[in-house]
Amino acid sequence: MSVFKLPDLGEGLQEAEIVGWHVSVGDRVVADQPLVSVETDKAIVEVPSPETGRIGKIYGKVGDVMKIGAPLVEFDTGKAQDTATVVGEVKVGQEIVKDKAATITASAAGIKAMPAVRALAQRSKVDLSIVTPSGPDGLITMADVERVAKILSEVEPLVPLRGVRKAMAGNMALAHAEVVPVTVVDDADIHTWPTGTDVTLRLIRALIAACRAEPSLNCWYDAQAVGRRLLKKVHLGIAVDTEEGLFVPVLRDAGHLSWEQLRTELERLKSGVKSRTLPAEEMRGNTITLSNFGTIAGRYASPIVLPPTVAILGGGKIRDAVIAMNGKPEVRRVLPLSLTFDHRAVTGGEAARFLAAVLADL
Repeated sequence: MSVFKLPDLGEGLQEAEIVGWHVSVGDRVVADQPLVSVETDKAIVEVPSPETGRIGKIYGKVGDVMKIGAPLVEFDTGKAQDTATVVGEVKVGQEIVKDKAATITASAAGIKAMPAVRALAQRSKVDLSIVTPSGPDGLITMADVERVAKILSEVEPLVPLRGVRKAMAGNMALAHAEVVPVTVVDDADIHTWPTGTDVTLRLIRALIAACRAEPSLNCWYDAQAVGRRLLKKVHLGIAVDTEEGLFVPVLRDAGHLSWEQLRTELERLKSGVKSRTLPAEEMRGNTITLSNFGTIAGRYASPIVLPPTVAILGGGKIRDAVIAMNGKPEVRRVLPLSLTFDHRAVTGGEAARFLAAVLADL
């Protein structure tokens, strides 16, 4: 027998979730034949067979989260050696990880409850740390536990986040902990746009124009060094909403693409995201981000800036508004805009000039 382990998938990933096996025990496979599909925080990846042989054993089932270096399959080759696929020593990885819901706990000294109440909570599977006390001096009563137990019995069981949603949760926590966000909003008068104008492409063009007018928002901020790096090329992240979660594929060097090239590349990225075939490297390295959330709903927002980028532009839902034109009220089509920037790296004046350039182009 030779053991094939989950190989290093790159991008610093430490684990992946099994989403589908392509082989069964007893199957004969050839080198490079797909064995299993696994999901990372960015994409679904097919893991090929490293050799020709017969499958003697399969480790893990659909839904299991595997550490890099954990065994995937055993080949019935008559060999005794262990064929590892990870370069270097793997100290952790001989296990299948089962995700469990995190339990919020508190020290016993911080929770006031009589022994009978604690016993009831244990029987009812109620974590006392989430119970709001109604007794004197913060004492949790039987009624408090029963109330929470009833609520929990009426809700769906907690489902651990996996894959894209798990990565999104981590990214949002990072942004909340690190970035100093400020959002400025305004409306672009688009009343003279021709019918059928592609809003997303116009927003892309306007954002690129603004990066040229105010390059300080097309940069990466280094929190450790307390410095920023201005970038000459605009690698534009496009927020794409899917049932699996939020993806941000990257339009590389968007400022040097023609209108038709932008359209073609944007459709390719969206299609790749929806089919989960877009490589992870095409969702990394953006220098600034665009979110056209107005295609769904919403006028203004405070979009999240994810380090090391320092800015994100959001386009809201187009609407009719009464605007003063030459001293008289007129009904005009307007596009709401929300620009969030990291105030550690960008001044208010720089952000306002950037937004003014977007408005001018639109």
